[in-house]
Amino acid sequence: MRPTTHRTALALAALTLLLAGCGTEAGSEGGGSDTVSPPPSSSPPSPSPDCTSASELDAADSGSTVCVSVGDTVRISLDGTKSRPWKPVAVDGSGLEPTNSGIVLLPGDASSAYKAVSAGQVRLSSQRPLCATETGRVSCKGIQEWRVTVVVT
Repeated sequence: MRPTTHRTALALAALTLLLAGCGTEAGSEGGGSDTVSPPPSSSPPSPSPDCTSASELDAADSGSTVCVSVGDTVRISLDGTKSRPWKPVAVDGSGLEPTNSGIVLLPGDASSAYKAVSAGQVRLSSQRPLCATETGRVSCKGIQEWRVTVVVT
C-alpha cells in the first residue's frame, strides 16, 4: 500500500515559502547593505491624513477632501453623456473664484476651474441622472451625486 500525501498542502507550503522569498535579495552586489530604503516621494506630504493634494478632479474624486494653497488652480472635468448630463458645478463656501476652464466639447460634460484666492473651505457639487432620460424611453428617478470639499490654506 502506498502512503498518501496531501499534494494541496505541500503545494501551498511551497508557494508560501516561494512568495516569502520574493523581492528579497541579500548580498553586496551594489556595494550597499542588505536593507533597502523606500524611494523618495515625488509629491509633498498632504497637510492632514484626510486631505489629498489633487488639483485635477473627476467623477472618481467624489466624497474626497482636497487641500490647495492660495494661488493654486482646481480643475474639474466630469464626463457625462447626452442622455446622462452633469449639471454645472455648484460652489458653496469661500476661498475659490471661478477662472477660465477651457471649452467643453461634448454634450453632458461639466467642466470648470477655480483659483484659490484666500484661506477657506468650499464644497463643490454636481449631479446627473442615474439612468438615461431620453423622451419616450424607460428611465429611473435616481440621481448620481458628486461632491468634493476643497480646503484652501
